[in-house]
Amino acid sequence: MAAPLPPRTDDWWRDAVIYQVYPRSFADGDGDGTGDLAGVRARLPYLAGLGIDAVWFTPWYASPLVDGGYDVADYRTIDPAFGTLEDAEKLIAEAAELGIRVIVDIVPNHVSDQHAWFRAALAAGPGSPERERFHFRPGRGANGELPPNDWPSQFSGRTWTRVPDGEWYLHLFTPEQPDLNWAHPDVRREHEDILRFWFGRGVAGVRIDSAALLVKDPALADFEEGVDPHPYIDQDEIHDIYRAWRAIADEYGGVFVGEVWLPDAERFARYLRPDELHTAFNFNFLTCPWDPDRLRAAIDSTLAEHAPVGAPATWVLANHDVTRTVTRYGRADTGFDFAAKAFGTPTDLALGTRRARAAALLTLALPGSVYLYQGEELGLPEADIPLDRIQDPMHFRSGGTDPGRDGCRVPLPWTADPPWWGFGSTTEPWLPQPRDWSEYAVERQLGDPESMLTLYREALAMRRAGRGFGDGPLTWLPAGDGVLAFARTDGLVCVVNLSDAPATLPPHDRVLLSSDPLDPDGSLPRDTTAWLRT
Repeated sequence: MAAPLPPRTDDWWRDAVIYQVYPRSFADGDGDGTGDLAGVRARLPYLAGLGIDAVWFTPWYASPLVDGGYDVADYRTIDPAFGTLEDAEKLIAEAAELGIRVIVDIVPNHVSDQHAWFRAALAAGPGSPERERFHFRPGRGANGELPPNDWPSQFSGRTWTRVPDGEWYLHLFTPEQPDLNWAHPDVRREHEDILRFWFGRGVAGVRIDSAALLVKDPALADFEEGVDPHPYIDQDEIHDIYRAWRAIADEYGGVFVGEVWLPDAERFARYLRPDELHTAFNFNFLTCPWDPDRLRAAIDSTLAEHAPVGAPATWVLANHDVTRTVTRYGRADTGFDFAAKAFGTPTDLALGTRRARAAALLTLALPGSVYLYQGEELGLPEADIPLDRIQDPMHFRSGGTDPGRDGCRVPLPWTADPPWWGFGSTTEPWLPQPRDWSEYAVERQLGDPESMLTLYREALAMRRAGRGFGDGPLTWLPAGDGVLAFARTDGLVCVVNLSDAPATLPPHDRVLLSSDPLDPDGSLPRDTTAWLRT
């Protein structure tokens, strides 16, 4: 396995490749069927050999795991299923020795209903100081039997739950995830202390879940479609919170990446001002279909959004919430929309894999940083989870119509050995792995020069050591219909053929890498990307 490169000490986050680990499904170190920090530590050499700059962990805190760990009971304790705080500290230190930084997930909009604050609020009763940390309200109707307002949920179902004493509490997600009241000073102080807790233990950055949802309209007015401002998305007061957070991050040299879903480019850019967040996820590109005009528009709009504030773009093809790229790109509709998810959608995995390979090289050639979700480098497809094994609350709150997100969270295959493909040793994994998982196993792909893993390793090594990659300008080049071609610096050119016929490559000195072999005449096949040096 290749020796790791030394860590970069400049503004590394501007063009880093950051690998997303979903701890439950990465590697099982103790054989109990659930991935853990011991498993990650054992696989750090694999990540170093892959050539990434940092690892982002989805929540590893103490949690009932009602929503995959995004229902946090204690931000200063590692969930026992994953290990201990000492394990986390060892992981951070061992990763640093390999030149890998660690980014942790913070969930500031809500906590678990098992959090000490919420248990105290339930016990204290109406009008208590403990309830002021949340959004408790009397109901409407003659006897308070109706919710305080009609806000729509981020999941299906209601946003209010009534407690035995008659009051209701707000939860934009599940009832087990009560929303915090960010107008309360305790909430602000607590999260600032949590940031210091983790920055002080050596983490390099923090990913902020649902970053635009924290502040609510204090009147809790009913929702009206199209009315500005939205009662709980992107309230102006939220920027004061992130300015305070940025001051803390600057003390430690830490960075932020925000999960910010906003259609308004100008308001999106506000989160990236020099005294707020360093970066934010680019969902416009993630949800974009495999279409040349739509992709170019997504790239242009992303770069335009970031330009006024000088922030780098982020590029991502998949994460723990969306259908895996190989499956999505093999469907008739290659975009992604939560509302469109359905059971039984047909897919052509061979076509999807070819497009996913091309998309990988496209993404890695764009200016800015890249997030790589675990298993994408293996070309894993979305798994079909038996109905009796589904755990995602999105499925249950939809009345069973939404297949949920478990299909992209299935434990990784490390070896070709059944029954659990090297994920663990003694217990069936928490989600079932498909029977064909062995063909995607790491050990099998490492020895295959044509595998998806080999493509990613070669591309990441070239991106890190080569000229013209990462942050910097992009210039579109003339190209035929259905073809995207752009130049970076130092003679680097990327060409993506999304047309129905082979494409002629522009003049070049050599082909650095292509997602699939070129045609015998040197033309670029359909659904293929090539990196050129001119």
